[in-house]
Amino acid sequence: MSTETTTGVTVVTHPLVQHKLSYLRDKDTPTVHFRKLANEVTLLLTYEATKDFPTETDEVETPLERTEVQRIAGKKVAVCPVLRAGLGMLDGVLSLVSSARVGFIGLYRDEETLEAIEYYVKLPQDIARRDVILLDPMLATGNSTASAIETVKKAGAASIRLIAIIAAPEGIERITAAHADVPIVVAAIDRGLDERGFIVPGLGDAGDRLYGTR
Repeated sequence: MSTETTTGVTVVTHPLVQHKLSYLRDKDTPTVHFRKLANEVTLLLTYEATKDFPTETDEVETPLERTEVQRIAGKKVAVCPVLRAGLGMLDGVLSLVSSARVGFIGLYRDEETLEAIEYYVKLPQDIARRDVILLDPMLATGNSTASAIETVKKAGAASIRLIAIIAAPEGIERITAAHADVPIVVAAIDRGLDERGFIVPGLGDAGDRLYGTR
């Protein structure tokens, strides 16, 4: 179950996603469970994010007879988590797209300006020939995510989609204005941002909750 908005954002309303999201929001959910839930939610969001991958007909021999089957048509995927919180979503995608190459984009947010500062980039050399799945659990101001999109576009990527767990309207507006060609798949769109640029009600700092830091 999903609801697609007019801005190219898909909110996955499936009961399993919303059930697991409720525990991600809960401040009493311990790190070990938070980490597992983040991967599980990402796996479910990945189903939605890849639903438009084209298929082609092939033939296989079953134990009983030869039959036609559908397989993904020559897709090469690059999964790019935005460090560090995006790493908590990586296994969820790789469990479904195990042949994907992995790129890394290191960004941190200047707490005064809320602008993204890039400190590390390592991408597959053939990223221009791959469908890129960007992972960033919290689409808040959108500054970090927009920077990550610009990075992979500069590297030649033409097919990009974003998976986030929670988004704020401000972040969605930022991405759709600057990168209207990038579809967004999320589990929820929250009310907005607080004075520190955190999503409310949100789930706190995803990186801290994934790795037990503050």
